[in-house]
Amino acid sequence: MSDRLTTPAELDQPLAAAWSTRALLDRFGMLLILPLLLAAGGIVSPAFISADNLSNLLLQFAPLAIVAMGQALVMIVRGLDLSVASMMATAAVIATGFSGSDRDVATIFAVALAVAVMIGLLNGFLVTKRQVSPFLATLATMILLQGFRFAYTQGAPSGNVPPLLRVFGAGKFHGIPYNVLVLVALAIILAIVLHRSTFGRRIFIVGGNPVTGRLFGIQSDLIIIACYLISACLAAVGGLILSGYVGLVDNWVGQGYELDSIVACVVGQVSLQGGRGSILGALTGAAIIVIIANEVLLLGVPIQVQLIIKGAVIVIAAALYARKDN
Repeated sequence: MSDRLTTPAELDQPLAAAWSTRALLDRFGMLLILPLLLAAGGIVSPAFISADNLSNLLLQFAPLAIVAMGQALVMIVRGLDLSVASMMATAAVIATGFSGSDRDVATIFAVALAVAVMIGLLNGFLVTKRQVSPFLATLATMILLQGFRFAYTQGAPSGNVPPLLRVFGAGKFHGIPYNVLVLVALAIILAIVLHRSTFGRRIFIVGGNPVTGRLFGIQSDLIIIACYLISACLAAVGGLILSGYVGLVDNWVGQGYELDSIVACVVGQVSLQGGRGSILGALTGAAIIVIIANEVLLLGVPIQVQLIIKGAVIVIAAALYARKDN
């Protein structure tokens, strides 16, 4: 009996399976880390898996995840938004700038989003029309917002957060925080826009290769401006929700979220070089950041060590992406 010869198609099957597995791990591998982190947290500190602590995790997760989704859009088009934390603080100050009654909530959202639109347009204009680097452009608007905020509050915000905002920020519906419900709604909308719409496809084309985008007739500048606009608006919403969670507002509400949102996106496999990323990745990265921060807090790790951990994550992730691209 003669041996049957192996066909080229059969030889390619193991290779195809290997590439398929690698592609799945590249896309969803970070999701596997979440249950491992949860298990590790429960082992290290039993208080971590308590119902109260897990509920607090969700409450802290929502504002960061909302901001991270906007940051992801900007990063996909090869940008960076350092003004998100300052936008959050400005929205929080706006939340206390009225009578503190629930009837002002609609006005608060309208004013906060109006400011966010102006900041998003300014960021996008500086990056696209004036060719300012995203770092410098958003750093400038961050400082600009800080100046206006301190001038308006005279250094000490006063006023109360409306009770309805407190509900959105810290209230729960059958044990599920309202801010998580808001996050889920926004995530579904953004995921559909980014991954199932013409606008979303253009975001990836512009981020992957702006020259190709122009050849396809895509108005790259408008796409980039729109991403900065969405990022600013999401930062405003995140700031309002965070103000409801904190209850007390100062000029530094949201401080550090610009770094945390970038770290969350990098951890969630949003490329630093543009053209690659997802809403699910941003959410996953935000969850990992919140869980790690909570675990080190329960262990009594100093804030300096937390910053070292965040910096190390960025360096490692950047090195891994550089290796992939090469």
